[in-house]
Amino acid sequence: METKLTKLLEIEYPIIQGAMAWVSDGQLAAGVSKAGGAGTIAASGRSVEWVKDQIRFVKERTDKPFGVNVMLMADNHEEIIDLVCSEKLDYVTLGAGNPIPYLEKLHRAGIKAIPVVPNTKLAKRVEDNGADALVIEGMEAGGHIGKLTTMALMTQVIPQIDIPVIAAGGFVDKRGLAAALAMGAAGIQMGTRFYASRECTAKLAVKEKIIESIDTDTVVTGRTSSHSVRGIRNKMSDKYLKLEREGATKKELNELAMGSSRAAPQEGDIDWGFIQAGQSLGEIKNILSCKSIIQEIVEGSQEIISDIHNKFV
Repeated sequence: METKLTKLLEIEYPIIQGAMAWVSDGQLAAGVSKAGGAGTIAASGRSVEWVKDQIRFVKERTDKPFGVNVMLMADNHEEIIDLVCSEKLDYVTLGAGNPIPYLEKLHRAGIKAIPVVPNTKLAKRVEDNGADALVIEGMEAGGHIGKLTTMALMTQVIPQIDIPVIAAGGFVDKRGLAAALAMGAAGIQMGTRFYASRECTAKLAVKEKIIESIDTDTVVTGRTSSHSVRGIRNKMSDKYLKLEREGATKKELNELAMGSSRAAPQEGDIDWGFIQAGQSLGEIKNILSCKSIIQEIVEGSQEIISDIHNKFV
């Protein structure tokens, strides 16, 4: 399956693995890349040494393309960008900040720069400043989210942009990939579906919680502070939302949420840890290998596209 994204990154299938904090490590990235997609290590909350170790881990296991996601609001983001430049990675995705000052530096190192943007205005801006591709992420996604839906972003951003556009937010199956390609996207980014994969090192209790959850089980915390985060409802999120409604201070809310994104995948705490997951939970029914997930989605989407073509020919 060839698209502008597969040609840009020299991957077999137009699927990028989303960078999930405390989840997307070298093992998951290697699994996705070996399966023909593009695996991404999440640097958010991690030390430079940890990121370096994960990069080396992937390189020891595959020669396929992979990348790192840099959260630009992190205190050590400059050091991590220096690291990925020295490691000569295939691509870097950039979020939670202004990516433009780093595009030239990444290009000098031979690295493709792929910013994550929440609207058309910023999409045009990063394209004008030399981004190689971009990710538009709808509010259906897990983790930090914007204000627009995936459909609204695809409808409005894709016609305005010439570089490859990767759609993210709510993609978990063959229909999603087929729909994104039909809308003109060059590929999709998936996070939550790979969360429930065999290669993912998150605790089993968290993966089982993802599989057990239904379409209405996610909530969004942090709306009052403009740092909206989507995840699966539990005791922590219920208390957080109650405090938000009662007008709690930012300090009180931060104290409650502190460490929750780590506690779920790393410790298996499904009550007070926050499982950052997207809305399309109802179609994640099992834990599969990254290879099986990608093959099922790609082959299924090709059948859908072929069926649609045949109906109108």
